[in-house]
Amino acid sequence: MRNLTIKQVALAGVLIALGLVLPMLTVQIPVLGQRLLPMHLPVLLGGFVLGAPLAGLVGFILPILRSILFGMPPFFPTAVAMSFELWTYGFLAGWFYRHLPRKNAFIYVNLILAMIGGRLVWGMVSFILYGLAGTTFTWGLFVSSAFWVAMPGIVIQIILIPAIVIAVRDSKKGRRA
Repeated sequence: MRNLTIKQVALAGVLIALGLVLPMLTVQIPVLGQRLLPMHLPVLLGGFVLGAPLAGLVGFILPILRSILFGMPPFFPTAVAMSFELWTYGFLAGWFYRHLPRKNAFIYVNLILAMIGGRLVWGMVSFILYGLAGTTFTWGLFVSSAFWVAMPGIVIQIILIPAIVIAVRDSKKGRRA
């Protein structure tokens, strides 16, 4: 992260702002609001456009900053666990995008691997944090929260993120031609 450009820092700021605002919009949707995982979208997108280290930083900062500014998500254990989860999303999305082929199919592979990695990290950190808080975090709670409850957000991520990444990549190609 030594050679950050002004463009990268500005884009990171825009993605953080988007991550702060999107939950305010989605909470208005009855039943589905939180299930749409609005903070995940800018972090995953950041992995593709900012690279691993900066996208990881955006992901780590976002839930804690949102908790401090707006009280949601609750700081402990939710925002802390989400910080590790979103750090993992941003970092892995950026790392895989750099190391896997740039073909469209690999954007989906990259995204799914980052999403699985983030959920696994969230589960491990949650297990530790809930244990410290004297609350049980079971396998059933992990599967339910990470996959079943989150399914609407997962579907939206799998549809939107690759479409945006492909559009951004193709627009860059068009400017070079």
